[in-house]
This record gives sequence, structure tokens and C-alpha cells, in this order.
Amino acid sequence: MKTKLLALAASAAFFATPAAAQLGPGPCEGALACAADAALESDTIAWDFVEGITTEVGPRQAGTEAEKRGRDWAVQWLRANGFRNVADEPFRMETWVPGDNATARVTAPYAQDLMIVPLGNSASTGEAGIEAEVVYFPSYADLAAAPAGSLKGKIAFISHDMRPTQDGSGYGFAGPARWTGAGLAASKGAVATVIRSIGTETERTPHTGGTSFPEGVAPTPAGALSNPDADNLERMFARAGDTPIRMKLVLTPRSLGETTSGNVVGEVVGRDPSLPPVLLACHLDSWWNGTGAFDDGAGCGIAAAAALNVAKAGQPLRTIRVLFAGAEETGLWGSKAYSEAHIDEPMAAGIESDFGADRIWRIDTNFAASDPELARELAQAVARFGVAPSREIATGGADLNIIRDQGGALVDLQQDGTRYFDLHHTNNDTLDKIDPAQLRQNVAVWTQVVGILANEPDAFGPAK
Repeated sequence: MKTKLLALAASAAFFATPAAAQLGPGPCEGALACAADAALESDTIAWDFVEGITTEVGPRQAGTEAEKRGRDWAVQWLRANGFRNVADEPFRMETWVPGDNATARVTAPYAQDLMIVPLGNSASTGEAGIEAEVVYFPSYADLAAAPAGSLKGKIAFISHDMRPTQDGSGYGFAGPARWTGAGLAASKGAVATVIRSIGTETERTPHTGGTSFPEGVAPTPAGALSNPDADNLERMFARAGDTPIRMKLVLTPRSLGETTSGNVVGEVVGRDPSLPPVLLACHLDSWWNGTGAFDDGAGCGIAAAAALNVAKAGQPLRTIRVLFAGAEETGLWGSKAYSEAHIDEPMAAGIESDFGADRIWRIDTNFAASDPELARELAQAVARFGVAPSREIATGGADLNIIRDQGGALVDLQQDGTRYFDLHHTNNDTLDKIDPAQLRQNVAVWTQVVGILANEPDAFGPAK
């Protein structure tokens, strides 16, 4: 116990500052701090971006014409707002689209329809659909324990017990049901898979998202049921006893083959372009069933607003580059393509926003050991916005492959995820779900952190 108390005291001493005691912004000191405080009170840039792209473009399914319209819109927006070196950097990718029909109906013994959406990479049932007996697995672990061949000719139903959490850790707990559940069920003979949506709300709104099939296992139809419908199906199993439950599925997704996507980039050019830039990432694509406001139009708006607010405080030393990655939802295609294309171009640090628009509550870095002064400066600077320090090691978001591939510096500005998985990958991912005040808090924190990083003259990075 004594050792633990000493460790806690050391941690408190590391981060202790007068600023940490502040409950909110007071009189600001310096152009950067004043720009961040102003963003908290009145920033409209992030809202302008997310309102515009959701209104004028809407859903932006990766690799489709809709995503291309989104990239064109973003290029125009960046140029109109003064970004330099704006470009759409194309790459090729395999493209899957959901099709027109998605229905699930229990045909016996309790005939009724259930709400379902196809999962990314799902195969098609064909227009006629398929009907088979359903086998219920309360968890992914139960499916993993099923004998080889035991699902031949049957539909697997995989459930879970995901709960809301501030840090989003419930996603990692429940996610395997979607990420690899269909492939595992198919490897045991299942003709199709349905899962309880990887989400936390009680609305009748299924959550889509990608699934996968291992090498040598042919893709099968796969869909996600809304939570209330999954509850209903579980009650049917409890009531039916030994009577088989049968379901008819109609899912008609298809592959378009290889199509073009792209990464949109733009810069606030620094005073010393020879220094590696600070990279701000998000993703521009969305699933087809929502307008991509929370996931991830807001993230792109936050990153762009921060870059512009730092510039308002004076031209930064380093260039700030925004990366609006393409095709994140269907396999991180844009993040991988960007790293491959720019791997020989050193980056100073990377930050990503891709967890909605609710307030930032914690800051993590991967350089607290190698550059404690910078880590301490960042933590102190955002304490006034209600952001807690942390000794967790930042790992970076999905669209920061290049930073990880280079072994570079990462900052994670952790957003409150308590309600994120109520909206994630659903038709409820719409502009009205964004709280403007919380969006501004994100911009304020980002402005402060990005401004410090972009004006740091010395090289920094994680411990080797």
C-alpha cells in the first residue's frame, strides 16, 4: 500500500500546476491561449464543416460516387478557408455496397419481422433469401467453443452484453462478434450469421460495420439486429424450449470490384517548412445509413478548426497538415495508402479525432518518458478545459498509420464515449446529435495542443 501511495503522489507531483486547479478558462495569457479560449466560447468553424458536409453531401460510403462528392466538397471547403497545398490523393480499393433489400423474419414458431442491416463484406443471400434453423450463442466465446461442423446448414445468432463506458472499452469487449464472428461461424458450417448490434442504445436501429472471413472460408451473408430485436430473439429461445427457431434472411449486398477512393489533405504552412509537420487526422467516409456527423464529420471539423485557430494566433513554426482519410470504415484503406505514399516524409507528431463530438476528458501521449517536459506542458495547458492528465500510453487513431510506421510521437485526446455507441454506424448518426458546446470544447483543447506542438522547435518522439 505504501508503494502505491508513493506512486500516486509522484504522479500528482508530475502534473501538479496552478492551472490544474482551475475549473475553467480565466484571463488568457498569450495569443495561443486566447485563441483556444475564444474557440471554447464562439468557434463556428467545426460546426460549419460538419453542418455543410452532412447537408450538402450526406452519407459517404467508401469507394462510391457519394464519397467522391464528399472529397470534392472537402477540397473546396479547405481552399475557401485558406488552407494551402490542398489535394485529393487517390488510391484504389475493393468496394462493397449494401444492396437494396435487408430483411430478417422469424418464420417459426413465433412469426414476426426483425430489424436488420447487412455487415460490410457480407455475401448476398440472393433476392429469394435463405431460410434455416437458428443456433443461439450468448457470447462470442460460446461460438468459439462450438464443435467443428456443428453449424452446417444453420444460421448462427451471436449475442453479447455491451455496456456504455466513458472510454469506449465496451467496444473492444463486444466487437469480436462483428469483426470475426461471421467468419468463425462460416468455418463451422453456418450458412449465415446474425449478431446483436455492437451498440448500447435501446432504439430499434441496427448498427452496421465491417466483418471478415479468414483465408479459405467463403463469405456468407451476415447482418446485425437492433438491440430490441436481439432481445426479442433471445426471449424466443428461452420460451421455445426444444422447438427449433427458424429465420428467413434477405441480404443483397454486392462487390463493385476495384474503385477509386482518396485522401484529402491541406496545410497551414509553417515558418520553417524544413521541420516535420504536425499531422491532424480524421476520416471523411461514412457508412451508407447515416450522414456521418458523429462518425466522423465532426472529427474533420475539429481538426480543421484547430489548425485555423492556431494560425489566427500567428503563423506556427511547423506546418500543420490535415488528413481527411478516405475509406476508413471498410478497412483503413486511406490510412494505409497515405503511409505508403508518404513514409519517407518525416512527421513530427500525430493526433486523430474519430470518436464523436462529446467533450475531451483526458490527454495521453506516448512521450511522457522521453520528453516529460513537453508532456507536462500539454497536460497543464488543457487542464483549464476540464481535461485530466494521464500516464496511459497513446496509441493513435486508425488513420495515423504513418505515425506508427515511423515510430513517431502521438497524442490521444480522449473524448467522452458514453453515448457514442448509441449512434455509431446507425441511421441516427446525424447532425442533430452533436452538442455545439461540447464540439467547441474539442476545438479549444485541440487548438491549445496543436499550437504547442506546432511551435515546438525541438524534435520529440516516444521512448525508443
